[in-house]
Amino acid sequence: MNSIKAIVFDLGNVLLPFDYSIMIARLDAVQEGLGEIFTAFYKAHYDDFHRRYERGDMSDEEFLQPIVETLQHKVDADTFCRFFSEVFTVNESLAGLLPLLRNNYRLILLSNTNEIHRQYGWKNFSFLENFEKLFLSHEVHAVKPEPAIYQAVMAYTGLRPEEHIFIDDVAEYAQGARDAGWDAIQFRGTENLLTEFSQRGIVIE
Repeated sequence: MNSIKAIVFDLGNVLLPFDYSIMIARLDAVQEGLGEIFTAFYKAHYDDFHRRYERGDMSDEEFLQPIVETLQHKVDADTFCRFFSEVFTVNESLAGLLPLLRNNYRLILLSNTNEIHRQYGWKNFSFLENFEKLFLSHEVHAVKPEPAIYQAVMAYTGLRPEEHIFIDDVAEYAQGARDAGWDAIQFRGTENLLTEFSQRGIVIE
């Protein structure tokens, strides 16, 4: 008999697969090569730009202004936000399990994300209603795999570390949960997750 009381899910590429090539194609439709310009800028500034924004250390305006300038004002901030965010689809096979899991476990969402994606991309997805609490990096001011973000979850649940299990597609982030004393599963698809759940005696009913 396992001791799991809280199942903590990542969002991107677990419940919400995303494909940034959609965004790049839309930029290229505005002007040929605009997608490549954005990609080069973002890759060059990923750690000191993207991560700071996800951590909530940068305002929306501070994030958007250099991007709009890099894109030569060919798209305005609102248009970029839509392009940047309309890249998500719902993993229906997994989202459909949430109401069943909620019958026996506390469901928590833990995501490295940002305010633009929340507002423009996934704010209104109905499966989010199954979660007791959303822990979003830009609100917690910590990103996975930093220990503080896992500690924030435990401070809320009041449960022992071993009573949590985390599902994330990124191995490093799953390991961060293990380092916090949780169980963790690297997400490799819904069928694989069901096998992992069965091996742990996690009930879906």
